Amino acid sequence: MTHCKNNVNIHTILLAISSLDAWRFQVSTRWLRLVCRLLATLLFLSMDVPAFAASGGQDNAVRDIVSGIVSYTRWPTLNGPPVLCVFATSSYVSAFSPASAGYKTVIVQNEQEAFSARCNALYFGRESAEQQQNIINHFQQPLLTISEQNPDCVVGSAFCLQMNASRVTFSVNLDALSRSGVRVNPDVLMLARNKKHE
Repeated sequence: MTHCKNNVNIHTILLAISSLDAWRFQVSTRWLRLVCRLLATLLFLSMDVPAFAASGGQDNAVRDIVSGIVSYTRWPTLNGPPVLCVFATSSYVSAFSPASAGYKTVIVQNEQEAFSARCNALYFGRESAEQQQNIINHFQQPLLTISEQNPDCVVGSAFCLQMNASRVTFSVNLDALSRSGVRVNPDVLMLARNKKHE
């Protein structure tokens, strides 16, 4: 009888241990899943944060370069701050505030709005070099032109921004600049040539 009780107790203990092992396995599996989900979430966030940071950094770089070019430009007949018209096709519209230091920004949807806004400077977005040139040809006053989608910088805008993952640089189309009717400080042209602005 005692032997039977011992067997039952041992059997009960073995069942309890195996149940405990199963419970531990379930808990450890759940814990492992939770840890894996947490690690996956952290990995996802760590991949997204630099992209947002880089984007914000590029916005700032674009704004700084454009502000620098505008501030070193002189129009022969200009009363008050120049008006920079930014085409809505730009990837960096959010980088420009309506009243930046030294100039006023107007967002335009098309060529007609640019004419109506009496722009002193144009900032092109996705307009091709040929489209830029066509729009520039319709303006009859001194005009500073800057673009973000003109890598060759041979036709169209006088200043062409070059974007890559780590920095924003610019190049100058001297022919376009000489026909623009505006004067730009030679130091800016030297920056474009020497790439010191990178």
